[in-house]
Formats: sequence, C-alpha cells, structure tokens
Amino acid sequence: MSSSNSPAEGAAVDVDRALMAVLARDGRASYTDLAERVGLSVSAVHQRVRRLEQRGLITGYRATLDAKQLGLPLTAFVSISPADVAQSDEAPTLLAHLAAIEECHAVAGVESYILKVRVASPDALEALLKEIRAAANVTTRTTVVLSTSYEARPPI
Repeated sequence: MSSSNSPAEGAAVDVDRALMAVLARDGRASYTDLAERVGLSVSAVHQRVRRLEQRGLITGYRATLDAKQLGLPLTAFVSISPADVAQSDEAPTLLAHLAAIEECHAVAGVESYILKVRVASPDALEALLKEIRAAANVTTRTTVVLSTSYEARPPI
C-alpha cells in the first residue's frame, strides 16, 4: 500500500477537511474551538492551519457583508458578449473599476462572461448597464434576482 493510501494519511486528510469546513463557515473560530472540534491540541491545529494556508488551500479570511443593509438590495446577473467579435477580450480588465460588479465569471456558451452585480435600485442598474456597455464595448442580457435562498456556500 502506498503512503498516500495509508490510514494515518487518510485520517490527516479528514482532519484537514474538517478544519477547512469549520473555517469556511466561521473564519473567526479560535484555535481552541478548532482543536475541540477536531480532537487535536491547539498547537497541532495551529500548525495544520498554517500548512493549509501555505499550500494555498486556505486563501484568506473575510467578513461577509449584508448588501441590503449597505443600501444595495438589488442583485442581478449580467451576461455580456463582445459587440464586435473581432475585438480583443479584455472585458474583466476594462470593468474591474466598477465596484458594483461583485463577481466576473468567464463562461462557455453564447455569452463570454457572467457578472454578479449589486445596486441600490432599478435606476442604478440601468446606469450600471450603460457603463458596462460603454467601458467594455459589449452587449448585455440581464436577469434580476427576486430572492436568494442561499449563496457563498463553502465547497466542503
């Protein structure tokens, strides 16, 4: 049996996944809390978390903000396609300055990118769409979100 399939390594992977799952849901969990959850010492948990960060499995910690309370209750997905298919594809760079764009995903299909945007009102969305079209020379197709059951779910 290779070392990558050893029971000890499998247990270590399980502990690492458990640590990442807890941190993905609560990035402010203390090392003491983490140690209690996975059954290790605080120092062992600290070392494991540091290794997970060094390996790039944990890429950062952040606060999750309530967009509605920040005055941005309208969420929409904006699909964009180049107005001129011969133009170079620099849309992400050309749109990076627009703070209302929360996410930008390159996609396969009819559109080139799908943007997740948050704005204060339908009028603000209309203005943002005009700005997107002008900045990146693209056409847009917009879907307005009516409600969100869940989002930003951790992958584990």
